[in-house]
Amino acid sequence: MSSIRFDAVHKAFGALTVLRSLDLDIPDRTFLALLGPSGCGKTTALRMLAGLEMPTAGRLLIGDRDVTRLQPRDRDIAMVFQSYALYPQMTVAENIGYPLWIRKVPDAERRAKIAEVATTLEIETLLERRPKQLSGGQRQRVALARAIVRNPAAFLMDEPLSNLDARLRLSMRGEIKRLCQSLGAKTLYVTHDQAEALTMADLIAVMNGGALQQLASPAGIYERPANRFVATFVGNPPMNVLPATVTEAGLSVAGTPIALPEDRLAECRRYQVTEIGLRPEDAHVVAQGTPGALAGAIFVVEPMGNETLVDVRVEGGRLTVRAERGFSANPGDRVGIAFDPANACFFDPMGKTVVHRV
Repeated sequence: MSSIRFDAVHKAFGALTVLRSLDLDIPDRTFLALLGPSGCGKTTALRMLAGLEMPTAGRLLIGDRDVTRLQPRDRDIAMVFQSYALYPQMTVAENIGYPLWIRKVPDAERRAKIAEVATTLEIETLLERRPKQLSGGQRQRVALARAIVRNPAAFLMDEPLSNLDARLRLSMRGEIKRLCQSLGAKTLYVTHDQAEALTMADLIAVMNGGALQQLASPAGIYERPANRFVATFVGNPPMNVLPATVTEAGLSVAGTPIALPEDRLAECRRYQVTEIGLRPEDAHVVAQGTPGALAGAIFVVEPMGNETLVDVRVEGGRLTVRAERGFSANPGDRVGIAFDPANACFFDPMGKTVVHRV
């Protein structure tokens, strides 16, 4: 078994650069999610690995094999598309077995493999149906079965759950994660849905503007974001970011002096911190006038069942706080927002995280 590597891969369509010198190593038996907004280059990276696009510069390697110029059929990868891409004239069994048929696998062996993967994905009763007779979730299972039937070196998945309803997406997330873990194959999974990336992946590569922003575990991405973009893109609700002023006298946020240990305050001065980032769960609504709390006014209260999200206007912006179930307040009510600065991130003028959460 072997790793997958993007080595300084660059892609441009004429004057438009969509991928900028991507260096990325996917270890064996790893589920890696490429996460980012639409247009960030993640699908282009996947298509280049699949052989559907050629890089403008750089190399693509699977193990020690340079596959940059190889045809898709010679790369030993399987791809699951957003649109499922099933052949409408074929039965489910024929769709699943097609990769084996074009490789001239004997009939008896092919039938045995089709039956095996169909049982694994619990679609053995659908083998004689055609795609138009299936639900979205069933079509997705067939597409997965077709990908795994020949045991490829790597699985490539391009937003495979985006066409499913919310409840089915939730169940299919668990199905795909369980399947990939049991097969032990490398998986490159493209998504713009942070919940998919955080719950399914071993590693997350966050992309923006054609460039890799951070590569880390889901916990590392959430707890120690590399920059302002990662901090605000990952998390629901996203991290609150407010202007911060650092002077010889100390740190001030939303017009309120914030006590910081001298070593963290020295770091903030050294890196010329201009913003502070705070997760909604690390802030609390307190009574107006509480010492050290930011002064603000309730903007909106959103009951979510098991918790309540509270938007509060403060000097310089607005922030979201997770409150307990049953919390109630009226728009305009004056409150305080308390937090432990040890749980905060601090950003420099370029948006880089220069002081992390403790």
